[in-house]
Amino acid sequence: MVGGGEGAFIGEIHRQAMRLTGCIDLVAGAFQRNADASRRFGASLGLDAARAYGSYTELLTAESALDEQHRIDAVAIVTPNDSHADIACAALEAGFHVMCDKPLATDLEAGLRIEQAVTSSGRIFGLTHTYTGYPMVIEARERVAAGELGNLRRVSVSYLQDWLGAKEDASSSAQAAWRVDPARSGEAGALADIGTHASNLVEYITGQRIASVAAQLRAVVPGRALDDDGAALFALQDGAAGVLSVSQVCSGAVNGLKIELYGDKASLHWAQEHPTRLTICHRGQPDQVLQPGTNMDYLSPAARAACRTPGGHPEGYLEAFANLYHAFAGAVSTFPDTPATPGFATVQDGVAALKFVRAAVTSSRQQSTWINV
Repeated sequence: MVGGGEGAFIGEIHRQAMRLTGCIDLVAGAFQRNADASRRFGASLGLDAARAYGSYTELLTAESALDEQHRIDAVAIVTPNDSHADIACAALEAGFHVMCDKPLATDLEAGLRIEQAVTSSGRIFGLTHTYTGYPMVIEARERVAAGELGNLRRVSVSYLQDWLGAKEDASSSAQAAWRVDPARSGEAGALADIGTHASNLVEYITGQRIASVAAQLRAVVPGRALDDDGAALFALQDGAAGVLSVSQVCSGAVNGLKIELYGDKASLHWAQEHPTRLTICHRGQPDQVLQPGTNMDYLSPAARAACRTPGGHPEGYLEAFANLYHAFAGAVSTFPDTPATPGFATVQDGVAALKFVRAAVTSSRQQSTWINV
């Protein structure tokens, strides 16, 4: 692991997800920018002191020198956006597979650099777009692909939070501080941070890329250099219309990610804060509510494979995260026979999200002109 040191929320989430898989061991890491602090933190996790490194370059050099049986197989990158590209490219060039936190990078150019490194190295690259690991999201994708909704007409997706709703919130934690800093976050704020989750969810469930966008982004809190609120109209490849709303300043909104898809036969509805419910609606008929579980025979094999317990035993965020890591571990263990549908977001998905961000930022600056993605 690179990053995820003391006080880092997402680093501990990655570690818990790894443990849940039952097939991944964390054996080495460079966890903080300060070398001594990094080594101390590694020791606190129970790592061999010789493999608690002071920097990611030290980690890659030392691990590359070990024989294949003893060196790491992959690197998990859980640092702020501005360091993703350098670390990912170095790890790939050293011959290691990579799992990276989202978004892929600070901007499209850095993302394309990672994509080239993935191609050149031939190694596996995964991106933790967590919400695609939920069984009911997988089921939604399967139902759309099977034509249950018919021809897709409209998609509505929103991701609303309130944790950056006041000026002082930006200095409340390290996680907050870098998200409002253009040098570390990139060319967008809320849109890059959580809007990429929303756009990825659209593309994952529909099986289509977003083709064009018209956006309005704004900084609601005075003095902010990056957007903390915004919305975008978009069109999918087949012409279906959509709207995406994103905000980190909506009072009372905790982690309000939800998506609705409407076709000419039916519609699908899912909300992350109630992740065990997928609702299918038909005109003039009672709503149908699907729930996850290993014993729910009405679910697709793909969705049931993502469940760990029988129905009525709720699984949530950590389990969804672990599903991505489990799929990643499976791909690494069978490398170079990478599965056609890997079970986690790829570098191409990450680049698509950055293209969406670039188009939305450009559109907003040009006052809602439609921009091709």
